[in-house]
Amino acid sequence: MPTYFVNTSNIKFKKNIKEKLAKKITKVHNEATGANKYFAQVVFNNSKRGDHYMGGKMVSKPEIFIYGHIRSGRTAKIKNKLITGLREIVKKNTSLKKDNIWVYILDLKPRQMIEYGEILPKSGDEKKWFKNLPRKLKERLNKIDN
Repeated sequence: MPTYFVNTSNIKFKKNIKEKLAKKITKVHNEATGANKYFAQVVFNNSKRGDHYMGGKMVSKPEIFIYGHIRSGRTAKIKNKLITGLREIVKKNTSLKKDNIWVYILDLKPRQMIEYGEILPKSGDEKKWFKNLPRKLKERLNKIDN
């Protein structure tokens, strides 16, 4: 956790842009929340022309939607830093204008999620959670986090 779904319409990102955005989304989440990088997932999806509508009309301009599922317990200040940080990443690393960037954050209760085979900790309890993981999983996560 978190999982960020990056949905695009009328724009296709090359692999290098996706990699850059994924790294920067992960970094923004890490810096805003303090959660380890290995929790962050970024999934890209591209809508085909004619599959995206607003107000009942087909969308013809490039649009990007970032829909993030994060663990509940974050303050409004942290969430604001997170959503504005995500918007700025897209703005700086693509040709999209601010009004073509949409960001949504959804809180999920940590105890209703399993990642890496384990129920997730409350926000702030990551170190305790990590300490109780099997050694091989700790090694795997440390490789991802660095």
